[in-house]
Amino acid sequence: IPVLHPKATERSRISIAALLLPGKDPPVSIHPLAVVSPHVQLGVNVRIGPFCVVEPGVALGDNCCLAGRVTIKSGTQLGRDNQILDGVVLGGMPQHVRMPQHPGSVVIGDGNVFRENVTVHRAMEAGHITRVGNGCLLMVGSHVAHDCVVGDHVILTNNAMLGGHVTVDERAYLGGGVAVHQFCRIGRLAMVGGMARITQDVPPFVMIDGGTAMVVGLNKVGLRRGGIGIREMEQIKAAYRVIYRSGLAWAEMLDVLQLEFPTGAASEFAPFFAEGKRGLVQERRTPP
Repeated sequence: IPVLHPKATERSRISIAALLLPGKDPPVSIHPLAVVSPHVQLGVNVRIGPFCVVEPGVALGDNCCLAGRVTIKSGTQLGRDNQILDGVVLGGMPQHVRMPQHPGSVVIGDGNVFRENVTVHRAMEAGHITRVGNGCLLMVGSHVAHDCVVGDHVILTNNAMLGGHVTVDERAYLGGGVAVHQFCRIGRLAMVGGMARITQDVPPFVMIDGGTAMVVGLNKVGLRRGGIGIREMEQIKAAYRVIYRSGLAWAEMLDVLQLEFPTGAASEFAPFFAEGKRGLVQERRTPP
């Protein structure tokens, strides 16, 4: 039975008892000052702190921990082992002049950490999803807007902001105060410096200078930490030179990338560019 404060009302006891899932032992621990709907799904060892609000239609996986003043809105699903710190709001309505009557949902994976005052908003339309993967760290005040897709092991530093429909691929790193325009994409293992304004797609593996918001080379430290070997690193460098140093026209550049780098990490450049709609962040160095 969840730990209850001695002064908890009978209504609180009934509501908490309704949360227990059959066959779950141990069940959950809910602070008496939390407001939790009986129409939620809670896994094993879920802990809900004071002044939290969990609305109907929420699912929290095993070992999720909500600190204080956390709000989990309807239509939000969390996997297991997520840490939700003070003031976080997950599943809020989209910030849009056309407020949807039937918004989509928020789906969050396993092992994520949401630091204080993070916000994640529901998708604009029913059947659509704002998604956060596994093992991500969203630091204080960061924001994920409606219909975003955040991959695994992504780090959003303090006050980083993703506009609607942004995609951030696996192991990307966004520095403090980064603002990403709607529909932009951040490639895998890319690193974006603090305060950058991203209005075009950031290719995989590159590093963006915060002051100019332009490419300043490869994210070599991130590549090594991401398990990229020496041979693949050489291929990525060669592909980088084709993209930014060859002076080829766009179609020619795509053809060369597809022909010369059919496998390995460098092969990710061509399909990434082919799917883009907002253009490509340019290199800070003057091109040939």
